[in-house]
Amino acid sequence: MDLLILAVARFNSNSDRANLNCNRNPANRNDSLGITKAPLRHILKMKTYTNIFKEISSIKNLQKAYLKARRGKTKKYYVINFEENLEIELKNLQEELLNHSYKPKPLKRFIVRDPKTRRIHASAFRDRVIHHAIVNPIEPIFEKVFIYDSFARRKDKGTHLALKRLQKFMYKVSQNGRLIKKAINNNQIQGYCLKADIKSYFDNVDHEILIRIINNKIEDAETIWLIYQALKNFEGKEKGKGMPLGNLTSQFFANVYLNELDQFIKHELKVKYYIRYVDDFVIIHRSKKRLEFYKKKIEEFINKELKLNLHPDKTGIFSLANGLDFLGYRIFYHYKLLKKRNIRKFSKCVESYKNGIIRKDKFLGSYKGWEGYAKWANTYSLRKKLRI
Repeated sequence: MDLLILAVARFNSNSDRANLNCNRNPANRNDSLGITKAPLRHILKMKTYTNIFKEISSIKNLQKAYLKARRGKTKKYYVINFEENLEIELKNLQEELLNHSYKPKPLKRFIVRDPKTRRIHASAFRDRVIHHAIVNPIEPIFEKVFIYDSFARRKDKGTHLALKRLQKFMYKVSQNGRLIKKAINNNQIQGYCLKADIKSYFDNVDHEILIRIINNKIEDAETIWLIYQALKNFEGKEKGKGMPLGNLTSQFFANVYLNELDQFIKHELKVKYYIRYVDDFVIIHRSKKRLEFYKKKIEEFINKELKLNLHPDKTGIFSLANGLDFLGYRIFYHYKLLKKRNIRKFSKCVESYKNGIIRKDKFLGSYKGWEGYAKWANTYSLRKKLRI
């Protein structure tokens, strides 16, 4: 599917005149001149990279990858063990890559409940080094084609900038806070939001489609081989599908995969007010009918092109007058609140500490993290009340 039509001017470099035929007919008889239409994917494929594996497998890149992989984990036993023979470990990794004998170790599985249950799969430390080694040279290539309003796991982006951007969109769509008829407060602004979530996203990423997307930019068989080693190390619910939560490569490839959706929404549907954070996204518009049209087209696109589905219980169209749940906050025109379940959960944590059920050091760690999250909403009184 063509995502974007670009005008491409063609000149005859042997002529001293820059004549343009502007009839936009690709079949023009004077085929050395004119303006034609070309799809975005074709334009993107004009710039491909063919020698990435050499950079991935270099000792310099592996050293850089090792330093990134150890951040915040310098006291972990597996990092200490790796560092004891650092030169040998890195050299062994390089040889395995160059010989194509590299094979990742089995993933370690554990469960996290915060608040919903997630299955996390942790890689061995040496494999985490390889993940960073893969992403280091590839990320800048894809960063050039990512849209501005994709905010997860990107430099100078993140949750709080996504929230600021969303509030800016609310201002634009509501024409600086125009209220609905019979509004009962000054947060009941005009406009609607399509809020969507992709059902079991990480479990359903199709390896073949992902490899094809990557191959559009990276025509390097050895790099594709290495990426495939990382993908097939995870045994999902369905063969040839899924990426493990917790891996750096999974986080990065999640953006690569859904960049196809981003491009479709921005350039095919021509949506102005769109934000995506991993597999959650929102579109804001004045017309509810227009959002219903977008929802239908997006469902068709992800079903056909990405073999994904929208979550039926977490996708819907809502009035901005009632506020918007996004990234753990309840967002209104004039302020942001925390979700009630988050407040209840942390209040129980405070009570457990006061009753001696939780140690002080563990509680203070939890409190610091919660306060860092809560301070981005209008929670001064709440934080004062729960402060120990």
